[in-house]
Amino acid sequence: MKILLCFGTRPEAIKMAPVYHQLKKQQGIEVEVCVTAQHREMLDQVLDFFEIVPEYDLDLMQPNQTLNSLSALILSNIDIVLKEVKPDLVLVHGDTTTSSMVALAAFHLGIRIGHIEAGLRSFNKQAPFPEELNRQFTTKLADIHFTPTSVATQNVLNEGIPFQSIVQTGNTVIDALLWTCDKISYEAYSHPEIELLKNSLPKDKKIVLVTGHRRENYGSGFENLCEALLTIAKREDVSIVYPVHLNPNVQDMVREKLANKQNIYLIPPSSYPAFVWLMQQSFLIVTDSGGIQEEAPSLGKPVLVTRTISERPEGVAAGFSKIIGSEKENIEKSIVQLLENFSGFDTVENPYGDGNASHKIVNYLINIIK
Repeated sequence: MKILLCFGTRPEAIKMAPVYHQLKKQQGIEVEVCVTAQHREMLDQVLDFFEIVPEYDLDLMQPNQTLNSLSALILSNIDIVLKEVKPDLVLVHGDTTTSSMVALAAFHLGIRIGHIEAGLRSFNKQAPFPEELNRQFTTKLADIHFTPTSVATQNVLNEGIPFQSIVQTGNTVIDALLWTCDKISYEAYSHPEIELLKNSLPKDKKIVLVTGHRRENYGSGFENLCEALLTIAKREDVSIVYPVHLNPNVQDMVREKLANKQNIYLIPPSSYPAFVWLMQQSFLIVTDSGGIQEEAPSLGKPVLVTRTISERPEGVAAGFSKIIGSEKENIEKSIVQLLENFSGFDTVENPYGDGNASHKIVNYLINIIK
């Protein structure tokens, strides 16, 4: 069986890396990788860390790229790759423009599609935008649906997908996280970014780790977040560490509001191993990221989600995360409550997986070819 893995962003690369390495171990499976480079610099960091060398790099990232122009570029360029590779199966991940357009191109050519991290739903097509409809669209196109949780499985079943086409596996991001934690814990392992952080961040304060990139928070959402962080930074027991996303809609606002402020450390986007280290050191995390909501429970870190809805309700239900929206007062209040009251979780079981998702995916694929 010939399998082509296609992805374009840093989160996809992180979550596909364990699947790639698991596939490479198998006899009877030929695996190749195509990246669209929908993200360029952040993607390359992950490829390097996980030792993945793509056979095809479309390098499609352009300044001020619109979703329509990116979609057109992916669709036309991946058509060439698919016709050359002639895979038996294309694996896509999650909810990106890359995933949905590659799935569409594969469908047009009659190639089977496996969708990893299938079934996540917010049921609001504007939040997250465009990811929510990308997910739903890819579900319509896919032949095999690798769902991370029972909630995701039920979502797909509710949309008319037959049970025999669904494989519940857990989320591969937990596989990647645990592998990374092991790697960076080795005494012999050295990473210049981690060493720099160790030497520059105070060791006697509670770290509030902050990230943000969602389109629905552009403008007032990020302004409110920044205003809340300015108030929190007045506390002597806190350091705020904020790896600032490269998007100008984020960079401009955050740097205008938070640059050169006491107890606030604005740093460039962290490489994956450095960010995992930061999560390990943090007391709490404020984010609009889906991947972090999945990872943090395995590290015992509480997450405040600066959105009004999440397609990852399992963490909220288990008490690992809390949806707080983007209003300044609620962000402030929620951070303070955790800083003063959080002492650990009652359970350590991560609802998003146990680190064996990639094994389950590959075992299913092996059984297909037997």
